[in-house]
Amino acid sequence: MSEPLSFWSLVANASVVVQLVMLILLAASVISWVMIVQRFLYFRRAQEQMREFENQFWSGMDLSALYRREVKAEQMSGAEAIFRSGFKEYSRLKQQSGADADAVMEGCARSMRVALSREEEKLDKHLSFLATVGSTSPYIGLFGTVWGIMNSFRSLANVQQAAISTVAPGISEALVATAIGLFAAIPAVMAYNRFASHSDSLLKQYQNFAEEFSSILHRQAHTKRSGEK
Repeated sequence: MSEPLSFWSLVANASVVVQLVMLILLAASVISWVMIVQRFLYFRRAQEQMREFENQFWSGMDLSALYRREVKAEQMSGAEAIFRSGFKEYSRLKQQSGADADAVMEGCARSMRVALSREEEKLDKHLSFLATVGSTSPYIGLFGTVWGIMNSFRSLANVQQAAISTVAPGISEALVATAIGLFAAIPAVMAYNRFASHSDSLLKQYQNFAEEFSSILHRQAHTKRSGEK
């Protein structure tokens, strides 16, 4: 009795539609787990790089020296990307003759907003897919279950004497689809909530850094302007 009702036999004996639903859910689960691992490593690296760069930034190092240091693109943290974008624009505008301090700061702020938007895109990468898997997988699994149960009850039309043993295998096959849907959805929802929280936290840190860096550049721009006068 246990052999025909084993998990693999239920999958193998399910209808083509139910098997297709199971295949879609398993593929979504595998892809979501790949993205979960990738996002976990990305957020851990981003947090470490944020701490490392802030320690260097607030160590008293000259901003020009900090900007000129060589950094690999894959090792550049979100805060450092914002810093480099803002300082590059600041240096370019200050080299122009008769540059107004307010115009310089406006250009720097605009450049840092663009860099901040790019970092936000990196933080939110793949999160929409996890949210989609988490929200739709139970319904896809439910569709497979409903389809399987419909086939089970349809088969009763060819049976003169109905018994629970007649429909039990078909219903069991159908319920496997719901189980796989939940298996795909639960980790995706948990990962999405966790990563969305990390994304918001890091984005706030980037925004705070951009504001603090803007204040530093604002003081430098107006100090140099006063000195020139």
